Amino acid sequence: MSSLELAEQMEERFLDFVGRICAVVEALPDTKTGRHISGQLIRCGTSPAPNYAEACAAESRADFTHKLGIVLKELRETRIWLKLVVKTGSMKKSKLEALIGECSELMNIIGASIVTTKANTPPKNRRR
Repeated sequence: MSSLELAEQMEERFLDFVGRICAVVEALPDTKTGRHISGQLIRCGTSPAPNYAEACAAESRADFTHKLGIVLKELRETRIWLKLVVKTGSMKKSKLEALIGECSELMNIIGASIVTTKANTPPKNRRR
């Protein structure tokens, strides 16, 4: 698989993830807690897809690594908010397990990409 095909596959996966996040947000109760979590989840949960697209258009390896770092941070935040949805009793764990798992998988993929990119960057070009 070419790097372009892989990037397109990952972009599609991120778009599917965003669609699932939006469905969760729409299903949250219209309570003070539900509205707060909805707002936070819609922001961080929809951010990885466009940030991944930005990373794919990076101007340098350092820019690519930095933008993937943003994707990773947003995924971490999303996973916490999804867990809070369960902890607050807003949704059953069984309804969110697969989505939390997908979030973790995406985190692992992006984290590995960051490590690989840093390892393949010549020392003189690495930022500390």
